[in-house]
Amino acid sequence: MDKLKLAEQSLIKDNIPEFKAGDTVNVHYRVREGDKERIQKFEGVVISRRGSGPNETFICRKISAGNIGVERIFLLHSPFIAKIEVKKEGDVRRSKLYYLRDRQGKAARIKEKDRRNRQKPAAEVQENEEPSEPEPEASEEDENVQVAAQQEEE
Repeated sequence: MDKLKLAEQSLIKDNIPEFKAGDTVNVHYRVREGDKERIQKFEGVVISRRGSGPNETFICRKISAGNIGVERIFLLHSPFIAKIEVKKEGDVRRSKLYYLRDRQGKAARIKEKDRRNRQKPAAEVQENEEPSEPEPEASEEDENVQVAAQQEEE
């Protein structure tokens, strides 16, 4: 393997959650001020991801006080990123959401993806746990037959 690729592989982090354009994320970024180091949170919508390997970046946009949009480019595998939390999954059809720059207020909202009907992936189902099959619901005819059977017995 090439020495450059070996060096790049050592820089890649493993604990990064899956997210895409349209998701709302909370980035915990380490800020160094003199001798002190603190963590600053930046919560916003991911409007693009680009690059690959250790050079992968994403642009996050938030609306600051007074309707001012603030965008920040983060290096995905940077040692300054403490952690990334995915707050909401957005339901979008584009990989680059640059059109949000021109929109304000309610027009800049993104629909949230419906996660209620999602099933567990096969990896999450335990070996000893059997996938539960939904019980068939009793229809009105079945209920009428049961009621009639009970009345005949009496």
